[in-house]
Amino acid sequence: MRSEIAEQPEALRRTFAELLPLRPEIAALARESRQVLFIARGSSDNAAVYGNYLLQAHTGRLATLASPSIATTYGARVDLSGVLAVAVSQSGKTEEIVQTMRWAADCGARTVAVTNGADSPMAAEADVALLTRAGHEKAVPATKTYSTQLAAIAVLALGLGADLDEGDLARVPDGIEESLALPTDALEEIVERMVAVQGAVVSGRGMAYSTALEAALKLKEACYLHAMGLSYADLLHGPIAVVDPRTPALLVAAPTGPTLEGTVALAERVRSAGAPVFGFGGGAALAAASDLSVPVPDVPEWVAPMNLIVPAQLLTEHLARRLGYNPDLPRGLNKVTQTA
Repeated sequence: MRSEIAEQPEALRRTFAELLPLRPEIAALARESRQVLFIARGSSDNAAVYGNYLLQAHTGRLATLASPSIATTYGARVDLSGVLAVAVSQSGKTEEIVQTMRWAADCGARTVAVTNGADSPMAAEADVALLTRAGHEKAVPATKTYSTQLAAIAVLALGLGADLDEGDLARVPDGIEESLALPTDALEEIVERMVAVQGAVVSGRGMAYSTALEAALKLKEACYLHAMGLSYADLLHGPIAVVDPRTPALLVAAPTGPTLEGTVALAERVRSAGAPVFGFGGGAALAAASDLSVPVPDVPEWVAPMNLIVPAQLLTEHLARRLGYNPDLPRGLNKVTQTA
């Protein structure tokens, strides 16, 4: 897992080089659709949450997350004319996702596949396949396959007409290399303070919400913590009651953007209740409001999730080993998960 975290800059550069030339094909599908439906599970579903916010904020299109059981369990017919169905799967072989993409096409949708599986049925059957170039991933917890999914979704947004600067993408792998070269003192201290806890709250909002969900998933699957990934708006509607001196809050935010102020306010509120606050990103403002913080390079909010996930991945890998677990092979998990 640690070596694959370090491979992300090059995996992202390969993925951007592969996918940016496909924007005209995406644009052609855009002319036939009005809305976007993301189809995914697990880490891929967290990547889809990023797409959900990104497309609605910057392309003016309604985007939503699919409920695959509507297709696979209920067998319902839904009018999907004018819909672009975007199936996201690391392997492209998860049968539930493949079936749901087929169902969407049969219901009138055009389809895009985001996958690392070039020879997968999902890639073969989609109208356009956005093939990530993560290379083979041996560790069960997704790292480089997840970040390259975010990269593919960023390119998808550009193809769908987002008024964003393509040049921002080049800053992402450079920023990750900077993060990987930083001293790990703060990260190691966070690890030591989390060794004795059984649960944690991970929170962000907007574009960073996907990072909160993915970070919580990583802590659950590799460290066996009861970690809740929540929007900070949802956290304030009741679950904040679980945050106490034994339940730290990990808060994630881009260095700039409309959700930063609320994240800082949440950090101050949690600290006033006596709970530890560990900040990831958020610039100087979140660092000042946190007990400990891990910096993330200053990149625009729309690409920040690709940088923000890296310290969360490093935390997971370090904490799992500190607890005596093998982060590469969590108990009861396989690389490809089949659901019905």
